Amino acid sequence: MKELNIEEEEEEEYAEPVSPTGQYFNSSVLSICILAVLDSEIPIDDSSAITVLKHVFLPINPRFSSLMVKDENGEKKWKKVQVKVEDHVNVPVFPTGLSPESYDSHLSDYLTKIAMEQLPQDRPLWNIHIIKHPTSNAAGNLIFKLHHALGDGYSLMGALLSCLQRADNPWLPLTFPSLSFLPQKSNSIFRNLPNVLYSAFNTVSDFGWSLLKSSFVEDDTSLIRSGDPGVEFKPVVVSTITFSLDDIKQIKTKLGVTINDVITGIIFFGTRLYMQGARSNNLSKEHSTALVLLNTRIIGGYKSVKEMVKPDAESPWGNQFGFLPVSLPELTSACNPLQFIRKAQTLIQRKRNSRAVFLTGQLLEGLRKYRGPEATAKYIHSTLKNSSMTISNMIGPVEPMALAGHPVKSLYFMVVGVPQSLTITMVSYMGKLRVAVGAQKNYIDSQKYKSCIDTAFGMILKAAHENEIA
Repeated sequence: MKELNIEEEEEEEYAEPVSPTGQYFNSSVLSICILAVLDSEIPIDDSSAITVLKHVFLPINPRFSSLMVKDENGEKKWKKVQVKVEDHVNVPVFPTGLSPESYDSHLSDYLTKIAMEQLPQDRPLWNIHIIKHPTSNAAGNLIFKLHHALGDGYSLMGALLSCLQRADNPWLPLTFPSLSFLPQKSNSIFRNLPNVLYSAFNTVSDFGWSLLKSSFVEDDTSLIRSGDPGVEFKPVVVSTITFSLDDIKQIKTKLGVTINDVITGIIFFGTRLYMQGARSNNLSKEHSTALVLLNTRIIGGYKSVKEMVKPDAESPWGNQFGFLPVSLPELTSACNPLQFIRKAQTLIQRKRNSRAVFLTGQLLEGLRKYRGPEATAKYIHSTLKNSSMTISNMIGPVEPMALAGHPVKSLYFMVVGVPQSLTITMVSYMGKLRVAVGAQKNYIDSQKYKSCIDTAFGMILKAAHENEIA
């Protein structure tokens, strides 16, 4: 792959091949985008927006100044173009003089609107939306809409962080929570032989089940899965809920698991509580699968964009992830909330230890080579459509950030255009975990779902304290 520098002369019409995953995510059957929302502590002054975009945002990566086009052989390439930044900036005008709660509603409606809109293919695949009205959470909002073909959450978070500085001291770098892993057992071949055999069995089992799920077996229709054809084109309501990372770390320490296990278990438990609905006697038994996104890079934190675009980079720019299909544990009459954490840990660890994600990647590559990217995109669409929800999370910085002199109070993101009724995303920032819920409008009750997640969190935190006392 040819590395392209933003200052290079545009003598070559076609610069860089589009990655296979980039082609899948911008195809006739899939068009997936990421909404990244920054909450500003002060009213947003958009007078410098064009300058910041031209001199800070565009130079981050050549793809922000490129179109996705086909060359004479039908291969998709990134073609460098002159960018008219003004075409990418939107400043909506809401009614004046309303309460912050009323502007919450206007912001929610606006997010629904832009989530449904397709990015024009005749210009670079991104837009910026500047909200200058105060909500209950912020004095203003900056919304980035970025096509997933540009890169995955890790790449795009790295790009976003390149635009931001530490609010307390711009000369110091942003830092991130350390990644924690459970201790590994002995490396003795004889001691590990049962684990190797178990992993091999799980690999075959998981890969076979993944093939069935993607091709024939659909999740049950439920309160979180409408199963409607074309669900990716239906309106989505985006809402958020915030938890303390200190509380989550307490649960993690008391149970001896990872933070990822805790938050996944909370989501699983809260989702089952929502699916239980008004049923008092009959427990929710629908079979539901969550696709948990796994970053396939070997990383200890974010790399600079310059490092990511280098040839043979350790943490390369692009889409480097896989899906871990995990069945939601069922709710039982004598359910201990902590069991959802334990089950999440067991299920995810088993999936991580199998090679099913690798084999699925090889399958997709084989499909692309012999049947083309469109057929591969249809396979991925089927995988998403046949499941109930997607869960992804990102690590944000510990220190407060600022963009062009605007302190960032909080942030969240949402993946849109996915053929599912429910998408959950999470990002940490300054000791808080912001959970965003993307729910099919008029099908999932977002407020009730968030309430169930909050209830699940409270029950698990209480049970963890009681478990320690016991």
